[in-house]
Amino acid sequence: MPTTVTNHEALQLVVAVHRLVRSLRQAAPARRLQPTQLLVLSELSAHGPMRIGEIAVRALCSQPTATTVVTSLESTGLVRREPDAADGRATIVVLTEVGRETILSLAHGEAELLSERMAELSPEDREHLRSAMPVLRHLAEPQENK
Repeated sequence: MPTTVTNHEALQLVVAVHRLVRSLRQAAPARRLQPTQLLVLSELSAHGPMRIGEIAVRALCSQPTATTVVTSLESTGLVRREPDAADGRATIVVLTEVGRETILSLAHGEAELLSERMAELSPEDREHLRSAMPVLRHLAEPQENK
C-alpha cells in the first residue's frame, strides 16, 4: 500500500472537490455569489467581525482582493464597515443580518442538495465520506493556522 500521494492523485482530488462545489452552487436555487464573496461571508459568520487583513488571510486571497470583495458585499448590504474600537484608525467588517440570512440560505440549499446526492450512495460509500470529513476540514484550514 503506497504511503505517499502523487501530484496526480492530489490533482484528482482538487478537481473532484471543485466539480462538487461548482455543481452544488449551480444547482442551488439561491442568490449567486462569487466564490471569494462566499468565503468572506462564511468567515465572518463563523468568526465574527474582523479587519480586511484578517479576512484576506482567512479567505486565502490578497488584501486588495479582500478590499474589493468587501466593497462589493457592502454595496449589496451583506456587510458593513465599523470603526475598530481597539484602534480608531482602523475599521472592521461586520456581517449584516441580510448577510447572515444569505449565507445560511446558501449553506442550507447546498447542504440539502448534497444530502440528496449522498442518499443515493451505498451505505459503505456514505461511511467513507463521513470518515473523510475531519480530514477534509483539516486540509481546508489555511496553512498559517497549523
